[in-house]
Amino acid sequence: MTNSPNPGLINDLIEINNDRVDGFEKVLADIDDQNVDLKALFQKFATQSRKNGQELAALVGDPTEVETGNSVSGTLHRAWIDVKALFGGSDRASILSEAERGEDAIKKAYKDALAGGELPLSAIETVAKQAQEINAAHDAIKALRDAAKA
Repeated sequence: MTNSPNPGLINDLIEINNDRVDGFEKVLADIDDQNVDLKALFQKFATQSRKNGQELAALVGDPTEVETGNSVSGTLHRAWIDVKALFGGSDRASILSEAERGEDAIKKAYKDALAGGELPLSAIETVAKQAQEINAAHDAIKALRDAAKA
């Protein structure tokens, strides 16, 4: 663990949260009446990632170093970008499978950030709390996906 800020690592987490918001917003725009119950859940998770991004931005400290966009080339973020392209017009199980795949990517990004030993001490508590919330979101989507496949 380090005491000095690592805006690059925190910005990676901001970017994947931005990608997650975009992914959920894409599916929200395309979801049909048959799966309307998923709208509230996906909106909740998009809101969660917006809040995560704001909390992470506060950790960076210097507003000029905060990432405000989405990832373009980062491999950590590729899965949510792929998910955004695949959503739409699919059946419930497919929508939830793609959402789970995106959640796997953000879950891994948080796990790697916490395990890497590069987070500033001031960020560990916030990132760990967010990781717990991301893991719970993943588990909720996985349970719905399993039910949809049954």
